[in-house]
Amino acid sequence: MRRAVQPLSLCLLSLLLLSQLCSGIKWLAISRTPSLLHVNRTQQCKQLQGLVSSQVQLCRSNLELMPTIIQAAREVKKTCQKTFTDMRWNCSSIESGPQYLPDLERGTRESAFVYALSAAAISHTIARACTSGDLRLCSCGAMPGEIPEPGYRWGGCADNLHYGLVMGSKFSDAPMTMKKSGSLANKLMHLHNSEVGRQALRDALEMKCKCHGVSGSCSIRTCWRGLQDLKDIAMDLKTKYLSATKVVHRSMGTRKQLVPKDIDIRPVRANELVYLQSSPDFCSKNDKLGSVGTQDRQCNKTSNGSDSCDLMCCGRGYNPYMENLVERCHCKYHWCCYVTCKKCERTVERYVCK
Repeated sequence: MRRAVQPLSLCLLSLLLLSQLCSGIKWLAISRTPSLLHVNRTQQCKQLQGLVSSQVQLCRSNLELMPTIIQAAREVKKTCQKTFTDMRWNCSSIESGPQYLPDLERGTRESAFVYALSAAAISHTIARACTSGDLRLCSCGAMPGEIPEPGYRWGGCADNLHYGLVMGSKFSDAPMTMKKSGSLANKLMHLHNSEVGRQALRDALEMKCKCHGVSGSCSIRTCWRGLQDLKDIAMDLKTKYLSATKVVHRSMGTRKQLVPKDIDIRPVRANELVYLQSSPDFCSKNDKLGSVGTQDRQCNKTSNGSDSCDLMCCGRGYNPYMENLVERCHCKYHWCCYVTCKKCERTVERYVCK
C-alpha cells in the first residue's frame, strides 16, 4: 500500500516549490553550460539550466544572444566572489544554483547585491558584445548629441548601452514578471535592486579618448562613450550593499509598497539597495540560514579591515601554516624582444581561522 503524504510533508513541499519560484537568479546556472555546446538550435534552449519558460522563449527568439548571456552568468559568479573575497560572506553560495541556499533566497542584503550585479552584468556584457562585433543584431552605440570641446571629436565605437539595457532587462527581469513568482514583497525587492544595478551601469558610462597628432602631440582626441570594467561597477554596488536599507511591505495610500523599516517617513531611494530579511553574521555554519561559516578561511594577521584575523575568525582565533611559493625572479630583457626569468622559491606564513 502507498503511504499517504502527511500534511507536514505537503507543507514542506509547497515551501520548496515556492522558494524555487521566488528565485529570479536561477538563470545564473547557465554558467555551467559546457564551452563546447554552441546554442544554435531552438531545441537546445530547454537544455540550459535555470531558465523559466519566458526566458526559454527569449532564448528561442534570440539564439545569437545566448553565448553572451552565458558569458554574463560566468562573469557574475567570478566578479561576486572576487569582490567579497575579504568578507565573511564571500559569495561562495552562488555556486549552488539553480537551487540556492537561504542567504540568496530569503530577501537578504546578499541577495540584493547579487540581483543588482546580475542585472548590471548581463547588460554590460551585451553592450560590450555589440561593440566588439560579436552580435549581428547590434553595432556601436549612438554618438552623443552635444558638441565636444575644441580639440576633441566624437568617433570610435561606443559601447551600445541602450541595446544592452533593453535586452538585458528583458532576460534578467523575466522571472519576476511571471504570475507565480513568489510574494509581491520579494518581487518588488528584486525588481528594485535589479534596477539599482542597471543605474550603476548607466553611471559607469564615461568618455574614453585616443590621441592623434604629430610625434604623439595629442593635438586632437577622438572620443567615445565606454563602460567601466564590471569589477569597478561591482565595487560601487558593494558600497551600496554595505549601506543597504531594510524595508517592509506596507500600505501607502491606495497600494502596498516597500518603505524603509526604521525611517518610513520617506520612500525608498532609487539608488539604494534594499532587503527584507536580516542576515546572519556568517561566523558559524548554519544550513537553515545559508551560512557556510568562516572556519578554515584564510585571514590577514596584519590587516585592520574585514579580512583581518580578528574579524574574519569572529574571535575564535587562527592557526598559522607555512606555504612555499614559486615565483619569477631575476628577469632580464633581451634585445629584441623577449624576457627571460629565473624561478625563485620563498616560504611565507599564512593564517586560517579556527
